[in-house]
Amino acid sequence: MSKTVMLYTKETCPLCDEAYYILEDLQTEIDFKIESVDIYQDEALLEKFMVMIPVVEVDGEIVDYGRISRKNVRKRLL
Repeated sequence: MSKTVMLYTKETCPLCDEAYYILEDLQTEIDFKIESVDIYQDEALLEKFMVMIPVVEVDGEIVDYGRISRKNVRKRLL
């Protein structure tokens, strides 16, 4: 069963774009789905993650935020 990685983002966010590319690249070696959520569509998420964006979450656990580390995310997915 493949995992789902939540990517919390916002519009016009270069770090969010970078995080998405890192996740896409990891999909070439690890089986998982990416679910991207714009925090501005949910008041609770906006309050929770406002200054942390982007945020990568695996199994309900925040793995990384801000400048996403491919190594950290990869380690958590394996």
